[in-house]
Amino acid sequence: MSGQEPAEGEGRALATPEPAAAKPPQPPERGRMAGLLHEIATGSALLTFLSLVLALLVGAVLIAASNEAVIAASKYFFSRPGDTFAAIGAAVGGAYTAMFQGSIIDISEYTLLRALRPLADTLTYATPLIAAGLGVALAFRAGLFNIGAQGQLIVGAIFAGYVGGSMNLPYGLHIVATVLAGLVGGALWAGIAGFLKARTGAHEVIVTIMLNNIATFLVLYVLTTEVFRREGRTDPIGRFMPESAQLWRLFGADSPVRTHFGLILALLAAVGVWWLLNRSTVGFGYRAVGFNPNAARTAGISVERSYITVMLIAGALAGLAGVSQVLGTELYLTSGVAGGIGFDAITVALLGRSTPLGTVLAGLLFGALKAGGVVMQARTGTAIDIVSVVQSMVVLFIAAPPLVRTIFRLKTKERSA
Repeated sequence: MSGQEPAEGEGRALATPEPAAAKPPQPPERGRMAGLLHEIATGSALLTFLSLVLALLVGAVLIAASNEAVIAASKYFFSRPGDTFAAIGAAVGGAYTAMFQGSIIDISEYTLLRALRPLADTLTYATPLIAAGLGVALAFRAGLFNIGAQGQLIVGAIFAGYVGGSMNLPYGLHIVATVLAGLVGGALWAGIAGFLKARTGAHEVIVTIMLNNIATFLVLYVLTTEVFRREGRTDPIGRFMPESAQLWRLFGADSPVRTHFGLILALLAAVGVWWLLNRSTVGFGYRAVGFNPNAARTAGISVERSYITVMLIAGALAGLAGVSQVLGTELYLTSGVAGGIGFDAITVALLGRSTPLGTVLAGLLFGALKAGGVVMQARTGTAIDIVSVVQSMVVLFIAAPPLVRTIFRLKTKERSA
C-alpha cells in the first residue's frame, strides 16, 4: 500500500469497465440441412470413387453369399478352405464378367455390331437418367433437394404423349411440338414446388413427395380416358406414337438397337446446364443461393425468384427424361413409364457431385449397371436385385463421408491442414 490517494478521475476509470473490442461481423451460418446437402452434393471425387468401390465390394459379398456353389463349399470350409475361396472367385468373377459383357462389349459375338450392342443398351438406359439427373443436380446447386424428378418425368411424359398421340401436325413440327410439350409439363409440375417454397416456405421435400404421388395416380387416370388410351384396348396403355413424333434411332429405323436422339438431347442439356452454372449470371446466383441464401439475399439476389426459376428448369430437364421414354424408347405412354428413373436420378446426381460432367458419367455408369444386371441374371442366375443394392449402397456411402474416411483412414481437411 503506497498510502497515496488516487488522482481525480482515476477511480472512475477503474470502476468503469473498458468496452469490449468490437468483433468483426460474422457471416450468417448455413442451416444444418443446407450444410449437409452441400457436403453430400459436392464431396470430393476420391470419396465418390471410394464409395463406388465399397458398394461393389458389398455387392460381391452378396453375390458370394447367395451362390449355391459357395454355400455348398462352405459346409466343409475347415477341411478344404481352397474350395470355398475358389467358389467365391468363380461366383463373383463370373457375375461381374457377365455384367461387363452385358453393358460394354460381348466378345463372344461374331460381328462387331452385335458385340457392341450391350454398349448401345447402356446408352439407352442412361439417356433418361442423365436428363433427370441433371434436373436433380441443378436444384442441388441452388440448395433445393428436388426429389420430385419422378413426378416431373411422369407429367412430362403425359404432355408429350398427348401432343404426340392426339395431334396431327406436319412432319418436323410434330416432333418439335411434342418435345416442347414434355419440357413444359415437367417444368410446370416442378414449378409448383418452387412457387410454394418461395412464397410460403413449404419444404420442397414434402411438396415433391406429394407431387410424385399425385403424378402416379394422374397417369393411371389419364390412361383410362379416350384421349390417351389406345383404340380397341381396355387395359391402360397409351396410343402408339406416329412416326412424325418419334425420336430418330441413331443406328437406323430398322436397327434392333434402340439408342435414339434423346441421348443427343440429354448431352446438349448437360452442356446447357454447364454453361448456365459456370458462364451465366443467373447460374452464379443459383450457386450463391445454394451456398448461403442469407448472404445471397444481402448481395441483392432474389432468393425466392431463384427457387422458382431453378425448379422450372429442373422440371424441364426431368420432363426431357419423360420425352425420351415416350418418344424414343417405349413409343407409347404406360403407367410404368417412369419406372424408378426419377429416384435413380437422385443417386446419379449425388454420384456425379452435382456437376454436369459428373452427372453424365454417373448416368452412364448406372445405365451400364441396368443393362449389365439383366445379362448377369440371365447367365449366372445372380439376382438382379443385387444391382439395386449396389446403387443404394453408393448413396449410403456418399451420404456418409466420415464413414468412408474412417474405413480408408483418410484425413479430413482440418487434420491435414
